[in-house]
Amino acid sequence: MAPNVFNRIPSGFFNLLSSGSDYMNNAGCLLEIYSQYDMEVSYRISRKQLRDALASYIYENNLSFSEEEADEKCSDVANSIIRKFTDEDCGWLTEETDDASYEKYIIMTEAGIALSEFLLALEQPEKVEYSSYIYNIYNTLMNSDQWKSDPYVNAIKAVYNNAKALSKSLKRLSTFIRKKIEELTRETSLETLTDHLLEYCDGEFIREYARLTKQQNIHMYRSHIRSKLDEIVSNPEMRELIMYGCAIEENVSEDEAAELVLDMVENTKKFLNEDYDRIMRDIKHKINMHIHIAVGRIRFIRNSGKDAQGNVEQVLKMLRTSIDEGNLLDDLSDEMTKLYKFDKNEYIDTASLWNPRKSKTIKKAVTTDTETLTQQDKDDAISALEKEAYNPYSKKRMKIYLDEQMKGKDELDSSQLPLSNKKELLSDISAVAYCEENGFEITVEDGYMEANDMILRRFKIRRKANGV
Repeated sequence: MAPNVFNRIPSGFFNLLSSGSDYMNNAGCLLEIYSQYDMEVSYRISRKQLRDALASYIYENNLSFSEEEADEKCSDVANSIIRKFTDEDCGWLTEETDDASYEKYIIMTEAGIALSEFLLALEQPEKVEYSSYIYNIYNTLMNSDQWKSDPYVNAIKAVYNNAKALSKSLKRLSTFIRKKIEELTRETSLETLTDHLLEYCDGEFIREYARLTKQQNIHMYRSHIRSKLDEIVSNPEMRELIMYGCAIEENVSEDEAAELVLDMVENTKKFLNEDYDRIMRDIKHKINMHIHIAVGRIRFIRNSGKDAQGNVEQVLKMLRTSIDEGNLLDDLSDEMTKLYKFDKNEYIDTASLWNPRKSKTIKKAVTTDTETLTQQDKDDAISALEKEAYNPYSKKRMKIYLDEQMKGKDELDSSQLPLSNKKELLSDISAVAYCEENGFEITVEDGYMEANDMILRRFKIRRKANGV
C-alpha cells in the first residue's frame, strides 16, 4: 500500500531537492526563509520583507544559480526563488493578498515547515536529555491534580508517549555508539586515535549515560510508576472516564477505546520492565566494546610502527643490521654513539628472535653517491631523533607511573589515580593498555568516575603474583 503522504503534498514537492537541480542552493534558501519567521507571531511575512532578506542572503553567500540568473540582481534572483517555492507543483510557500492594505504576504505551508525542520534536524540533530523522559513519566503520574480532569490525555497517553519517545531515543543512542566504533576502527595514527578517545570521554553522551545509570536510574522509579498505572486503571470510575476520553480524543468506539487504553498501559509497563533493560544492556555492551577497541587500536598502532616510536624502532633495526655488516659505530661521533645502546638487552625475550625467511644474494654491484653532512645537519638530526624518540606514554614510563601511584601496595583503585587534566587521563589509559605487559592485571568494574569534566571507567589494578 502506497504511503498516504503523497496524497497530501504536491507532485513536485521534492523536485527542487533532486540531484538534477540546484538542490544545495534551494535547501539553503528554504532554511533562510524559515529563519525569517523566528521573530514573527506566525509563518506570514510580507513579500517585500522576505525578498530583501533572501537577496541579502544570496549576496553574502555569493550563491550561483542557473546561467539565466547569473547576471541578474540579487533581488531579482530572490523574486525568482520565491516564485519557484510558491509554485503549485512545489508547495513550499503560498502567497496571499491582505484584504485591508492589498499588500502581498508569503506564508510557509505546513509541509514546507515540516521539510525545513527535517533539514535542520539532519544538519544539527537535537540533543536529547534521556533522563527527562523518566522524570516526566514519574512526575505526571504522581501529581494527580494535573490529570484528574482528563486522565486519558494528561496521564495515560502522556505517559505512553514519553515511554515511546525514550525508547526511540535510546535506540538512536545505540546506533550512534555503533557509528563511533566504526569511526574508531578507521583511525590510523596514535594522535588521531587519542583525540578521538578524549573527545568521546569529554562528550555529552558519556555524562548523560552516567546520569541515566546513576542519578536518574529508572530502577528508582519503576515500581512506583507501575503501581500507579495499575491503581489508575483498576479504579472503575477512573477507568470509565479514561475510556470515554479515549473514545472522544481518538474518535473510536467504546470497545476500541478500551482495547487501545489497555494496549497503551501494557506496552508502557512492558517497556519499563523488559525493553528498557534490554536496550541498556546493548548500550553497555557497545560502550565496553568501544573502550576495548580503543585499547586494541593503541596496541596495534604501536606494534605496527605507525607512530613516531615505531618509526624510531625501525631506524634502530636498520642501524643494528648495518653494525652487524660493518663497523658503523667507528664512523659516528661520541654524541651520536650515546643515542644507541645496542648491547643493553634488557627487554629481549623469545619473541625478540628473528630468522630471515629468505637469504639475500647480491647479483649486481651498485655504487651510491653519499652526501657529507655538516655539523649543523648532524646536530639537527640528533635533536629531531631525540624528540621523535621521546614518548611520555611508553611501556617503561607507564610501569614507573603505576609503581609511583601504588606506593608499594599490591592493589590500586581507579579513584586513586590523578584525573585533573587530559595528560593525566591519557597516562591512566596508557597504563591500563600496558598493565598486562608490565606485570599487572586489571579488573573492569561497573560505573564511571567523573572529575574536571572528564570521565573514566572504574577499574582495579593488581600486581601479578609472579611479577613481570
